[in-house]
Amino acid sequence: MKLAVIPGDGIGREVIPAALSVLDAFGLGIEKIPLDIGYGKWERTGSAITNEDMDIISECDCVLFGAITTPPDPNYKSVLMRLRKELDLYANIRPFVPLKSIRLPCDTKEFDFVIVRENTEGMYSGVEELHEDVAYTTRVITRAGSERIAERACILAKSRKKHITIVHKANVLKSCSFFRDVCIGSAQRNGISHREMLMDAMAYDLILHPERYDVIVTTNLFGDILSDVAAAIAGGLGLCPSANIGERYALFEPIHGSAPDIAGKGIANPIAAILSVKMMLEWGGWVEEANSITKAVNSVLCDRITTPDLGGSYSTTDVSAAIAKLI
Repeated sequence: MKLAVIPGDGIGREVIPAALSVLDAFGLGIEKIPLDIGYGKWERTGSAITNEDMDIISECDCVLFGAITTPPDPNYKSVLMRLRKELDLYANIRPFVPLKSIRLPCDTKEFDFVIVRENTEGMYSGVEELHEDVAYTTRVITRAGSERIAERACILAKSRKKHITIVHKANVLKSCSFFRDVCIGSAQRNGISHREMLMDAMAYDLILHPERYDVIVTTNLFGDILSDVAAAIAGGLGLCPSANIGERYALFEPIHGSAPDIAGKGIANPIAAILSVKMMLEWGGWVEEANSITKAVNSVLCDRITTPDLGGSYSTTDVSAAIAKLI
């Protein structure tokens, strides 16, 4: 397998090397192709990602991605949105399961749900107009886009509890009615039971009762918001991985941002990036190795080898080295 490695900006340059040290512990012989992409490159060259970068990435099987700083500059184009669109990474998969010994803000300690987020259209379609007195962002919801994310959710549900929750705002948005109806049709064709939740009610209930949910399917913006809500429930952004999946390519990344306030201090939590490597190994067929990462992470957490965000005093590399040693 050929892996494009994009540390990006900020703490991405710390957590991705840490995650790679865990990957290297397996000795799988994965070919790693490092790429300098992101805000730092944009500051130096005027381009965060070039066509040549995309050519190299398209020759790889998947991407391990750190974090990108996005400045408030209208001339800056989102790297992640370009990667998702050009590689057609239409499904954003974010699993949420509590890790051992992590203090959770909710009463229940037992939950296991996955947010399946449409990743290429919706409010992030890039169809926008900015004028002096008004701005427009067009929410694009297509049948093809809705069907394939619903099918992805149903495939996942078949391996779990054969049930999906469809999240929308069909009470006020016709585009949500369209998305909901397509998802219901997919569930019925696949023999998957379903229920519907309005986005605001879903955010409320997910905080109180995360154990009620299994596979959650929703649109781009709503999935983005719910993922951060879920991260808080699961113990923090530093613990949560994600996968961006397409028919040909995949990209794996921690869900946190570049965190410039702590960048360079060596205290960023590498576990989200390490668990993103776990998802990459699952995608690549190395299931046993992926499972060993989960075991090693839980063991290190139980030994209280944690970064300051979890109340510890260990560095980024201390944590990754402890996990790699167990592997």
